[in-house]
Amino acid sequence: MKKDAKIYIAGHRGLVGSAILKNLQAKGYTNFVTRTHKELDLTDGAAVSTFFATEKPAYVFLAAAKVGGIVANNTYRADFIYDNLMIQNNVIHQSFVHGVKKMMFLGSTCIYPKNCPQPMKEDYLLTDTLEYTNEPYAIAKIAGIKMCESYNLQYGTNFISVMPTNLYGPNDNFDLEKSHVLPALIRKMHLGKALENNDWDTICKDLDRLPIEGVNGSAQKDVIYSVLDKYGIQKNGDAVHLEIWGTGKPMREFLWSEDMADACVFLMEKRDFKDCYDAGTKEIRNTHINIGTGEDISIKDLAQVIKETIGFKGELFFNSNKPDGTMKKLTDPSKLHGLGWKHAIDLEEGVERVYDWYLK
Repeated sequence: MKKDAKIYIAGHRGLVGSAILKNLQAKGYTNFVTRTHKELDLTDGAAVSTFFATEKPAYVFLAAAKVGGIVANNTYRADFIYDNLMIQNNVIHQSFVHGVKKMMFLGSTCIYPKNCPQPMKEDYLLTDTLEYTNEPYAIAKIAGIKMCESYNLQYGTNFISVMPTNLYGPNDNFDLEKSHVLPALIRKMHLGKALENNDWDTICKDLDRLPIEGVNGSAQKDVIYSVLDKYGIQKNGDAVHLEIWGTGKPMREFLWSEDMADACVFLMEKRDFKDCYDAGTKEIRNTHINIGTGEDISIKDLAQVIKETIGFKGELFFNSNKPDGTMKKLTDPSKLHGLGWKHAIDLEEGVERVYDWYLK
């Protein structure tokens, strides 16, 4: 990619897109085109067509998606499959129509079967049943992979699909109604620490910045107590207890978002679709690339790392009546390592960094 080539980053304000934009800027790229959701609804095919015809980007990072945790995925099943399919279909097709030189589609490791062999290799895609709670989202992402593969094979496009593991970092989603486990635990323990210290100034500032179910810092204390209790931040006398869904036994892999962005930019700069599969292969499939660390941690141990980082002293209560989700999800990043990239930030350092970002 030339430094002045026009680059479109779909989802530039999210966790993934903002990290990619920051990485590209640091490397000296200067010509970006971006749109907020209000400026361009990617589910609107006509609007996306007009945008590509007008802007004519040379390179595209498709980092826009409807995302959420277990509750959101399981509750808004139709929204997750419809919105993600529409976003992908429109951006991938218009990238083909308007001659984009290279496009990167970002998915998720939830594409792999619920009982997938561990660690998860790219070849395990579509070998068994998906995890039920996020099946609609996973099917949409699988369709995106196959769409990129199919356009490459039929039309000779240069579209690369990458599947990042669980990401965290600057611009993460800390909305307790929709956030993933790591940012949710950080915010819960931040509020829990303030509650055990009777630090109402911190609690009110936090709720003013990001209200929970419409409850902000100006609400009555009993209302604030009630909404915190609903999300598992419970004060009994002087002690604060933090409820965490599930048994704490599931194993999860986490990747610092800026490491993920570096991997994406590396692949866009130095690798092509032809590098994603073995030459001479009769059936070209599973050309996507896992982006991960190859290391995992239990939710219980993750909670302990976050607890120590934040300085929360209360008790952690794991509610086994709530779903665990898949018990183990660990990527095999061998393909990515073979292409020349490896992560740099470990989990402990990453948690410190993201909590510092959250405080600021």
